[in-house]
Amino acid sequence: MTATRAVEQPLLADIASPFHHESHRHLLSTPEVVPGGSAKLDAIIVPTARQAAGMKTAIDLAGQLGCTLVAMCSKWSKPEEVARLARGAGIKLATIETDRLPDGLLPKFETTALLAGTIFERRTDTSLKRNLGLLVARLVNWNRIVFLDDDIFISDPDDLRAAVGLLDTHATVGMWIDGMPDNSVVCHAYRGVGGPQDTFIGGGALAVGSAAMTSFFPNIYNEDWFFLLDDVRMRPTAITGYAKQGPYDPFANDQRARSEEFGDLLAEGVYWLLDHGRRVQDANAAFWKYYLGIRRQFIADVIDRAQRLDKSPKEKSRMIAALKAASGRCQRIDPELCVEYLRAWRTDRTRWRRHLDGLDEKAAMAMLKQARLTVIDERPDA
Repeated sequence: MTATRAVEQPLLADIASPFHHESHRHLLSTPEVVPGGSAKLDAIIVPTARQAAGMKTAIDLAGQLGCTLVAMCSKWSKPEEVARLARGAGIKLATIETDRLPDGLLPKFETTALLAGTIFERRTDTSLKRNLGLLVARLVNWNRIVFLDDDIFISDPDDLRAAVGLLDTHATVGMWIDGMPDNSVVCHAYRGVGGPQDTFIGGGALAVGSAAMTSFFPNIYNEDWFFLLDDVRMRPTAITGYAKQGPYDPFANDQRARSEEFGDLLAEGVYWLLDHGRRVQDANAAFWKYYLGIRRQFIADVIDRAQRLDKSPKEKSRMIAALKAASGRCQRIDPELCVEYLRAWRTDRTRWRRHLDGLDEKAAMAMLKQARLTVIDERPDA
């Protein structure tokens, strides 16, 4: 098993920002891991939109760990191609076409309705797929699942075994992310200008126990940071093992920065409070007025640093364009919207719990079949 090593970046006074918390790692526990743990992983759940080749890591891990693999497919991910790739792996594979989900299987969230039709609406299906994974886990009585993105690579299955073993004492367990840092566009730019930007855990490689399945993923950037919270603060969360994020270009277009800004502001603001020992409820209008001010100063400071970078004009212009897009979007956010969103999020937390508690299993399974739920079981003892 890969030994956990702490990755620390120095917070140097001459490059650190007074307007930004570079790291939230102190909110996580890093417990000692006992090799050879026997905790059983029920399923790996992959919200996939890429072509089937992106499922190779998850297929291999499911075979090595003896668990079910669930592929939540949309866009370029085709269930029959995933099944073809998994043929001969000796696993139980379930595929669902999430663009065929009937109404009523998942609840209508106030957080989604609040942003619908506005510039802050997030048009991705990752949150939907993860919430569907939680619902499926409730339907089939799974107690330990792992969410794994289709661009995440885990080389050592013992790292996942260790994470799953920690679910006896923690609600969720994330992994250290190597490779491409898992940050927002603004934080990528901050690192690019020399800022000591850290990374945090996320839904791309996250072990989840039954205690955390009453939480949900809102349809917003940094939805996984909100999933980690209870009504007051973070649930007990650990970090162990290693995963590698595939490369991507954070400055390919400025729309990415625009679409992230509202969720990045909200999550960084809430975790700013948690860093100071405060509660989620302390994020009131007065706080958001203050925090919006320092967020805007932070982005302006990174733009200023980017303009003075010793890089090619093309590299600088792409970074600055993305930062200006984020800045423009941030200017459109007001404290009242932040307060209203968190109020809707708290309502949705209750709605999600009631939805799970009131599940009609036969009706839910019938709806999943409408979404072309397909199960292929190649396990030797099946």
